[in-house]
Formats: sequence, structure tokens, C-alpha cells
Amino acid sequence: MTRKPAHVFDRAQEWGGLAAFVAREQPPATLGVVSGRRRQGKSFLLEALARETGGLYFGATEATEAESLRLFADALVRHTRAVIEHPFRDWNDAVSYLFQQYRDHPTAVVIDEFPFLARTSPALPSIIQRELGPGGSGRASQARLLLCGSAMSVMGGMLSGQSPLRGRAGLEMVVQPFSYREAALFWGIEDPRLALLVHMVVGGTPAYREEFVSGDAPSSLADFDAWVLRTVLNRQSPLFREARYLLAEESDIRDPAIYHSVLAAIATGNTANGAIASYTGRKSDQIAHPLNVLEGCALIAKEPDLFRAGRSHYRIVEPLITFYEAIMRRRWTELERGRSEAVWEATWPTFTKQVAGPHFEAVCRDFAAEAEGDLFGDLPAEVGSGVVNDPAARSQIEIDVVVLAAQDSNAPRRILSLGEAKWGEVIGHSHVQRLERARELLASKGYDTRETVLACYSGAGFTQELWAERRRDLVLIGLDQLYAHKG
Repeated sequence: MTRKPAHVFDRAQEWGGLAAFVAREQPPATLGVVSGRRRQGKSFLLEALARETGGLYFGATEATEAESLRLFADALVRHTRAVIEHPFRDWNDAVSYLFQQYRDHPTAVVIDEFPFLARTSPALPSIIQRELGPGGSGRASQARLLLCGSAMSVMGGMLSGQSPLRGRAGLEMVVQPFSYREAALFWGIEDPRLALLVHMVVGGTPAYREEFVSGDAPSSLADFDAWVLRTVLNRQSPLFREARYLLAEESDIRDPAIYHSVLAAIATGNTANGAIASYTGRKSDQIAHPLNVLEGCALIAKEPDLFRAGRSHYRIVEPLITFYEAIMRRRWTELERGRSEAVWEATWPTFTKQVAGPHFEAVCRDFAAEAEGDLFGDLPAEVGSGVVNDPAARSQIEIDVVVLAAQDSNAPRRILSLGEAKWGEVIGHSHVQRLERARELLASKGYDTRETVLACYSGAGFTQELWAERRRDLVLIGLDQLYAHKG
């Protein structure tokens, strides 16, 4: 199998899957689909794959069908060094010719930004399906065709429902942002607190470090504020308008106003359907479409309440959008006038409450989802959050990190852990007591809580009294533990 080149950071699992897909011996031709949000390094990864395996990489552009066919023909000629005797009349000619050229050995053929081609040539997916099918030119070919794109709604629909390519792909890969641990390594940040602060702003998107800020990383915690001012809040930095462009680049979003309002609602803590509707001044059924579109574009995620059936909340997946909606959008005029320092100072409490707090909770859930069996007594099967009703106190207890074991139909659902996550608050006995009360209430509702571990996650530390306790059912997880690398 082709080894991953040194200049490709991490992505070992993705590289392994792609290299194995390309290396499959013998006909017929096979199809792979690679997708992911913009700026995640898909093109970088596929270009490296084509280069290392001797394959063809073709990056589509927004162009007419005729021009795209000419550009594709030119790329084929450069790669195969074979003269095309007659210009391609349409994609029927081009796809058939493509498969006929790669019969001798497995060859990667990457078509990047495939949605550009499919938009001007809607029949293209059907043509590929036909040529991959019985009697098609792909039956005698060893082409390993990889279709790639950033339009998540388009790419997601290519293999679903009644799509012509449904059931044809031998590889379906979504290139995700780096995890919070991987992002720290990528940015070269060893201080866990600083690494998480940076992740709260730019997340795990690879392009933001190299292409957008030219490798400028904060040198220390003391440099974090200055780094924010010279990058994301700097009107001359590409990062300054990036959150706006992320929305504008999605073809399914035709009225940006309502989508920005929905995102602003979620960023400011209005995460339930009714709360989002109230914030935007619309009825619940009127925001269903924007929510579905944003979810289809992988900009937000719908997450269920693990303790209340039918209840759910929304979370913005891209940290930079949360930062923009919570911090930048409401002070945009001042930022454009260069008053970034005053804006950042004034919005720091907002950053702590609306950006840092929810982001820390999400990171703690990621940590719990990857936990080995010895932390909670078993491997997590489902991780999320939930609300527990306390009738006696006429209140609700919000559980930030809920870890459930695999469902056994013949037994009550086991709760492996109930967790409290606080970014800027020292955790003490009162937080543990809330978790204990929630555990009692859940036991009365029929859950198996006999071995439930109470987990406290803090970015500010724990009281001395809590550290002094030696309880088998309590674990304290600080930033060092969150960033401790597995294995």
C-alpha cells in the first residue's frame, strides 16, 4: 500500500482508506465519493494521493459544459500522453473514453469539485452509473474514480434515495475537521488551555492555520488576546470575513438573512426549536426549512435530549461561525472601522458565556465518547446531554455529559456516567450534589444507575475538598486529562 507522504499531517485513517481503494487489483472500475466542509484539506489529500500513486487529479471549475469538457480532455492528454482524436461531444464520450484509458493497472482518477460539473451537466451522474454497470466501459477498466466536493447537500444526495449512483460506490468518505487534540498538534500548541481557546475560535479546520493566518499561532496564554486581534478580528485578515463566506458559498442558501438569524439564535443559547423561532420572530414551521438546510450543509447538528424523548437541541458545528455570530456580527460596523481592541474587551464576557462555555461542554462530550472502558466501567455506546426533571424542587437539572451503555432490550438502560462541565468555574461539592440528585431521580425512572460514575470536567479547577475525596464513583477531569493522548 502507498505510504502517506510526510507533508500530509495526520489523516492516517483517511489515507489508509484511499490508498486501499486505489490499490484494488483487477477490473471493473470502482467509484468512491469524498466529501467534507470547505477548508478541511480534501483537495490537498487527494492531490497527494494522485501524485503518490501516479493518478490523475482534475479540479473542476465553474464553467459551461463545453469548457469543462475541453479542460477535462486536456488533463487526460497530459496524464496519459495519448492524443484524443475527436473532441468530446458530451460527457457520454468523456466518461467512456476515461474508463477505456485505464485498463492495465489500478489508477486513481480524482474529479474534485464534482458539483460544479453536475450543476451544468445534470445527466453526468447517470452517465457514470451506466458506464459502471453491465455492458459499460467500466467493466474492463481499472480506473478508481474518486468524486469529491464541498457542497455537502449535493454530495450527500449523490448516494441516497433515488440517486443514479446509489449502491455504486465502493468508498464513501467524509473528511472531518481535526479533533481538538489533533488541532493542538497541528497548531503546535502544548498548553492545553491555550490550545482549547484557539480551538474555540477556529476549530479544527486545517486551512485556517496555513492559508488564512500564514502559520501565526499564539506563543503563550498572554499572547492569545493579541492573536485574536491580529487574526480573526483584523479587518485585513482573510479570517475576518470567512464566517460570512462559509454561508454564502452554500448553493442551497438563497436568503442569507434568515439563516444568519437562525445561527445567531443558536450561538446565543437559543438551541431548541421553539426558542429559535421566538428569537427570529418566525413560527416553528417557518424555520424548519432553514434548519434542515443548515443541517444538510453540516453547519449545525441536531442532538437529542437523552432523557426526554422527542426533545432535541441544535448546535453549531463550525466554531468560527459561533464566534462570528456571538462576537462579531453585532459589532460589525465597529470592527470594520478598526475598533477591534475595544470590541474584544467589551465582548470578553460574551465570549466566556456564549462561546467558551458551550464549546467546552462539546469537547467534554467528545472526550467521553472516546473514553476507554476503564474510565466509566464500560465502553460508551451513546454520549450526549440531557435534562432531568426534579418535581420536588420544581426545577430541572441539566446534565452536560451523559454517557450511556449499549442498549439491552431485556434490562434497564445503564447510565455509565453523568457529567458536569464548567469552563470558567471552580467545581466543588455543590456540583457533585446536583449530579447525585440527578442519579437518584433517574434511578426512580427505571434507569440502571448502580455503577454510574459522576464526572466533573473543569477548565478552572476543583476545590481542595473535592480533590481530597477518594470516591470510586467520582472522577475529576481537568484540561491536562482532556489533552492526554490516547495510547
